[in-house]
Amino acid sequence: MRLSVIQVVAALAAAVCIVIAFIATGLGLISGLFMVLAMLALIFIAWTALRRALGQDREQASAGRDPGSPRARP
Repeated sequence: MRLSVIQVVAALAAAVCIVIAFIATGLGLISGLFMVLAMLALIFIAWTALRRALGQDREQASAGRDPGSPRARP
């Protein structure tokens, strides 16, 4: 059975489409990975900032109540 020109062109177009689909899938996975890493970095920054801010507020409040504390305000 001989292949016609249309069948060869269709097979080549299908091969190109499959290659493009694999590239797009890989880019999507890499993009998703970097998105997750960026979200984790933002969560870490927010968590440490909140922990530091809330921790300092607690230390200042307890130091203000205890007059013998070296951090007590005059």
